[in-house]
Amino acid sequence: MQVVLDTNVFVSGLMLPGSTHGQIITAWWDAQFGLVLSEPMLAEIGKVLVYPKIRKRLGWDAATIANYLLLLRFEAEVVGIDAVSASVPRDAGDDMVLATLLAGKAEFLVTGDQDLLALATDYPIVTPADFARRIN
Repeated sequence: MQVVLDTNVFVSGLMLPGSTHGQIITAWWDAQFGLVLSEPMLAEIGKVLVYPKIRKRLGWDAATIANYLLLLRFEAEVVGIDAVSASVPRDAGDDMVLATLLAGKAEFLVTGDQDLLALATDYPIVTPADFARRIN
């Protein structure tokens, strides 16, 4: 099963390993599903991980963040989204996430973002809690 995890799921899962988001990250590490990302998503994850409060919470320095991003690039299927037309009416900033779902032909997009969840009737978009129930 191939899955797109939105940045909010990644960061929350890293910061709170005992949470539902953390269980999803652990399930990915345990190879319960494959991860699909795109270059814009990797860039966004990198941008968020360097926020001072997140770096402090994780205890990660710049080298650790760089290594984590390399690991994501190595472990995930990184898809190109340039040829994919995707539109999130309520937030154009989320277009790249929806495009990643489509380009990667993923079975699910897991997010807590209400703008993306509003499209769940048209696309396989689920909340972290819904996805955690599916993999447990």
